[in-house]
Amino acid sequence: MRTAHKKPVGKPNVLNERLGEILNVSNMINNSNDLVTTLKFASDEASNLLNAQLASVFILDHDKHEFWSIASQDGTRVRFDARLGLAGAAAAKGELINVPDAHEDERFYRRIDEQTGQRTKSIMVAPLKNSEGQVIGTFQVLNKRKGTFDQDDEELMRILAVSVSAAVQKSRLIDELRQRNTELMKENIRLRRDVSKEFSTQNIIGESPQIQSVIRIIEQISDTSLNVLITGESGTGKELTAKAIHYNSTRSSEPLVAINCAAIPESLIETELFGIEKGVATGVEPRIGKFEDADSGTLFLDEIGDLSLSAQAKILRVLQERVIQRVGGKKTIPINARIVAATNKNLESEIKKGNFREDLYYRLKEIQINMPSLRDIPEDIPLIVKHFVDKHSKKGEMKKLSTGAIDCLMNYQWPGNVRELESTVKHLILLTPRKIINIDDLPEKIRNAQGKKGSLRSVQKFMLKDKIEKIEKEMIIEALEASKNNQIQTAKLLGLSRQGLINKMKRYGLVS
Repeated sequence: MRTAHKKPVGKPNVLNERLGEILNVSNMINNSNDLVTTLKFASDEASNLLNAQLASVFILDHDKHEFWSIASQDGTRVRFDARLGLAGAAAAKGELINVPDAHEDERFYRRIDEQTGQRTKSIMVAPLKNSEGQVIGTFQVLNKRKGTFDQDDEELMRILAVSVSAAVQKSRLIDELRQRNTELMKENIRLRRDVSKEFSTQNIIGESPQIQSVIRIIEQISDTSLNVLITGESGTGKELTAKAIHYNSTRSSEPLVAINCAAIPESLIETELFGIEKGVATGVEPRIGKFEDADSGTLFLDEIGDLSLSAQAKILRVLQERVIQRVGGKKTIPINARIVAATNKNLESEIKKGNFREDLYYRLKEIQINMPSLRDIPEDIPLIVKHFVDKHSKKGEMKKLSTGAIDCLMNYQWPGNVRELESTVKHLILLTPRKIINIDDLPEKIRNAQGKKGSLRSVQKFMLKDKIEKIEKEMIIEALEASKNNQIQTAKLLGLSRQGLINKMKRYGLVS
C-alpha cells in the first residue's frame, strides 16, 4: 500500500489569487485615453494591490534628461535629473529594483523626500519601456504597510508596469498625432490663404474697361452659385479667371477640381466625370469622378466645346437634376458643385453646326465672362509686362524694358495672347545680359511689327494718355468727395471694381 505525499503548505500565490483584479486594472488602464486620469488610477490601484503607502509615475523627458511626475496619489509634482536616485538606477539598468530600506542604499536620492515631505522606507521601482525597449519613465511604490516588498509583489509590479508603459506610449502617440494634425490644419489654412491671394482678382492684371468688367463680374457673383461660362481665345487667361471665381466665392474653402475635356478620350470621359463601380470590367476598382470630387466646391470644365454630344447630354442631366450615377452603378448620388466652364470656340456657331447642345449652352451660361484678346487691350500690356518681369526676374537682378521695347510689344498682334507674352518676357529675361531690355533684344517678328503706323500710334497714344489721366484723376477726386471717401460707393459711381479704383488711386497718388 502506497503512502500519499501531501504537498508542502507554503505562502499563497498572490498573483493567482488576485489575477482577476490585475486583469481588470490592466484593461481599465489600456482603455483610457486621458493620460493623467489613467496614471492616477494606476497609482491608486497599484498601492491597493501591493498594500503600499504611495505610488507614483515619472515620465522621462529625453530632451532635458529629467524625470518629472505626471501623476501621484498625493498630487505632488516633482522634477529631477534622470541620473539620480533609485528611479535613475532602474532606468539605467532597465530592470526592476526592490530596496527594503531606502536610507541604507547609497543610490537613494533624499532630496525627493525633502520636497514631498514623505519618509521613504521600502521602495520598489519598475522601468517603463516602449515597444522598442527604450525607457520612457518609471513606476514606483513606496512603503509596504506590513513588511517589505517580496517576489510576488515584484511580479505584480512588472505586469502593471507593462500596462502603464502602453498607456504612456499610446498617449504620446495621440499627442504627436494631435500636434501633427494641428500643424497640418495651420499649414492648410496658410496654403489656402496663399492660394486665395495668388488667385484673387488683384492678379487679373489690367486697367482697360474690358478687364475691369471681368473683375467687376467676379466680385458681383462672389456670393452666388450661378454657373459661369468663360469664353475667349487660347491664352487669354480663362483658367486664371476660373480660379479667381472660385477663390473669391463662398466655396473657396472647398475643392476646386479641374478637367480638360479635350484631353480625355471619348471612351473615358464618362468615367472621369461620374466615376465607376467595382466589377464593371475585369480588375476594375471603384473610383469617384470629378463631380463627386468637387462636391460643395467648384468643377472647372475646360474646353467644354470639345465634348461629344453624348457627354453633353449626361452633363445636362446633372445640371438639371443635381444627381449623378457612376458608370455601372444604379443608385443616384446628390451633387452640389458649382460649374465653371471655359471654351475658345464660338458655341453659338457650334450650335448652328449641330456640334453643341443649345439647352446645355444656356444651362452653363447663367453668367458669361468674355476674356479679351491681348490685341484688343494694348493699353494693359505695360502693366502685364511689369507683372511678368517681377514674377520671373531673380532677386537682386530685376530687369526692365525700355520705352521703345514696350512700344514694340504694344504694336504686336499677339496671336497667343497673354500666354505668348509671358513666354516672350521669360525668354528676354533669361537671354538678355543687361538690366535694360531694348528693341534690338526683341524677337524679329515683334520688331517687324513696329513701323510708321506703329510710331505714329505711339505718339498719339502718349499724347492722349496724358489727357485721359488728367480727366480720370479729376473724376476720381470728385467721386470721392461725393461719397465722403467711401471707396465702395466711389467705385460704383465710376463703374469700377473696388480693386480697380484702389489701383487707380495708387497710380495717381490719391492713397494716403
